[in-house]
Amino acid sequence: MPRISLLAVLFLSIPLAGAVVVGAAAGRQEPLSDPGAGLAGLGERLFHDTALSREGTQSCSTCHDPDQAFTDPREGAAGRAVSLGDDGQSYGDRNTPTLTYAALSPGFHRDGMGRYKGGQFWDGRADDLADQAGQPMLNPTEMGMPDRAAVVERLRADAGYVESFAALFGPGAMDDVDAAFDHAADALAAYQGTAEFMPFDSKYDRYLRGEVRLTPQEEFGHTVFITWNCRLCHQLQKQGIVEHETFTSFEFHNIGIPVNAAAREANGLGLGHLDRGLLDRPGISDPAQAGRVKVPTLRNVAVTGPYMHNGAFSDLRTAVLFYNKYTSRRPDAQINPETGKDWGPAEIGQNLSLAELQSGLALNDARVDALVAFLETLTDRRYEPLLAEQKRAAAAQGN
Repeated sequence: MPRISLLAVLFLSIPLAGAVVVGAAAGRQEPLSDPGAGLAGLGERLFHDTALSREGTQSCSTCHDPDQAFTDPREGAAGRAVSLGDDGQSYGDRNTPTLTYAALSPGFHRDGMGRYKGGQFWDGRADDLADQAGQPMLNPTEMGMPDRAAVVERLRADAGYVESFAALFGPGAMDDVDAAFDHAADALAAYQGTAEFMPFDSKYDRYLRGEVRLTPQEEFGHTVFITWNCRLCHQLQKQGIVEHETFTSFEFHNIGIPVNAAAREANGLGLGHLDRGLLDRPGISDPAQAGRVKVPTLRNVAVTGPYMHNGAFSDLRTAVLFYNKYTSRRPDAQINPETGKDWGPAEIGQNLSLAELQSGLALNDARVDALVAFLETLTDRRYEPLLAEQKRAAAAQGN
């Protein structure tokens, strides 16, 4: 079956009817020889296999830990802002995004208004989820494999993979390097399309189903979310309330995030380096795309910090306050509470999405707190204990 057909069938079936959840398999090494485990089952094993990295120290789950909402919990030279690679030395320049609900992103395209949308990664450089699944293995600052052939050689060395590939894709499925690599990417994409990654069981989802009630503060926060025009970028359905809302428009925007100096020191790129966002995607040369990055989902946002594409802000409240700099004239709105200094200049000062950024009303502290409370309701049930743990730690520190 062609790659696109496999993924199309998967994506169309997941959001509507609760796909079968594939259990976590961290550390599992036994051969996956049961064809009944299916494409997602193969992808699950691949996701947790450190053999797919050059030095054998890193799997997909290293930077996308299932217990941490599929983000990287490791502390490095720049905290958790950017991730350490398989070589134990290299750091990336962008924060590792959550993989929760990533399967809902459409393929990279331009809409009827000519705006770029969809794809994967902050700069949209992967057309779809299968494309995304294969790239980290070949990235020298991530899993570090030199080429596709090296990846397939590791797969061929595992009898369980040989048996699984033959059962799922037919005899000789590993004979051709490119085909075998694409099969592995398809399997990873299939696993990321299961309900384990997008259960739609947050408090907000349960509220929509009439199973729980929001607190008055959370309800007020939802009102703030709508009236402050967060929905312009963080809501797929622009009007009304719908089930399975993505809380992202999948568009690309430049909101004026400053350079993360700690990340640049860790990765050695220096303060003079410019992350051009969408303009760095192969095939895009329009300077109007410089600095634009993909709008992330707000689902699980309360447990997936640091925030912004470069991990510039540690706290969710800080990330919310950053937007207030565009709508408030209060002097304190121009101060980053984490540094006590002004927010700093945008890394890319052109192409700011000012129409969206300046469209809302200024927020006072009560509205900021309410908005944060609402965003916390977007945490999947599995990660609610993680959120509670974060709150206890913050309270112990007097925050």
